[in-house]
Amino acid sequence: MSFALGLTGSIGMGKSTTARMFVDEGCALWDADAAVHRLYSKDGAAVGPMGAAFPSAVVDGEVSREALKQIIAADPAALKSIEAIVHPLVAADRAAFRKTATADILVFDIPLLFETGGDAAMDAVACVSIPEGEQKRRVMARGTMTEAQFEQIRAKQMPNEEKSERSDFVIVTDTLDHARAQVQDVVRQIRAGLADA
Repeated sequence: MSFALGLTGSIGMGKSTTARMFVDEGCALWDADAAVHRLYSKDGAAVGPMGAAFPSAVVDGEVSREALKQIIAADPAALKSIEAIVHPLVAADRAAFRKTATADILVFDIPLLFETGGDAAMDAVACVSIPEGEQKRRVMARGTMTEAQFEQIRAKQMPNEEKSERSDFVIVTDTLDHARAQVQDVVRQIRAGLADA
């Protein structure tokens, strides 16, 4: 029996880096963003239904995220229809991973875990966290979005304090070494619990 650990955290908190640290400890990782990428790529499960609902969304046999952004910008209500197509496919991808993964700890990297109610399907939740100022500095340093876009994304996410309060573990990602030590501690605690079960 595997232990399902949800891994969440707001943009720029260091979730992807932390997820890789869990893999280094022998955990299996399912990444929600990577799953969507698979579904949108050539022959991905979302290409057919998305093309039927939004023909302009499919470019060169793949679902174009850029085209989807334009569709949503022109008609904000389209987001609901897009989510109705994608969410069940993502859930099926996650279920398939859960069925086939053989590690003792399965880590589910899901940015909007609490927002979507996904925490209910987890045995525990770990949240990555850093102070707000550092979060903004990291995101702006990437050079991939404007301050307004960053604030827009942050507005859609549950506040970090609330995520941290609702989580079983909080991993402070101020330095790589500190984050790794906390990841190792979380893994140790979970494995000790599995040994006692």
